[in-house]
Amino acid sequence: MATIIQHPVLIQPLSYTKYRQHVAELAAEGIVTGQQQSDSLLNYTKLNIKRMDRWDKTIVLQDEVTAAIEKQQQTTLWVVLSQGWCGDCAQIVPAFGKIAVTSNGKINLQIINSEDNPEWMDRYSVNGIRSVPKLIVINPANGETLAVWGARPQGAQDILKKWKNTPDMTRDQFELELHTWYAKDKTHQIQQELAALPIWI
Repeated sequence: MATIIQHPVLIQPLSYTKYRQHVAELAAEGIVTGQQQSDSLLNYTKLNIKRMDRWDKTIVLQDEVTAAIEKQQQTTLWVVLSQGWCGDCAQIVPAFGKIAVTSNGKINLQIINSEDNPEWMDRYSVNGIRSVPKLIVINPANGETLAVWGARPQGAQDILKKWKNTPDMTRDQFELELHTWYAKDKTHQIQQELAALPIWI
């Protein structure tokens, strides 16, 4: 008999629609997700709501993603660690939502607050570094982790490395270059990287 792999309990998991509602409702009350509260995080959250609104209207899935969904035979669980104030999350999580909806139930997308789920953050941290968004794809039949993706696509990761290696590059300059890249890429690289993962079973 196959061994069932146990994962930490999901604390307050949300579907993509419920996640969007939760972030918006908190922002309307002047609150952000997570324990830390500040005016700057609230402003980031409000900006991110606009970003997610735009992606919800404009994301078009690429052929390799729709083909992968069509060949999928088993249901998979997609656990996403996220925060409403995180700029990368706002640019990336809507793509997960679009893919999950298009799968017609083949993908069970559950979005969790990273601070409320430290066991998940610790288990899937890289070199002790916690980062969001983080996608963990699990085969619910046996608990096997099929793949871990995140916290950002390669193009965005390259911009982050450039910022860290360029002392005179300000955070504002980094943010502008990063989000300009996301806007021009239109989630294409995210989709390509997901389509190439061994998660379509």
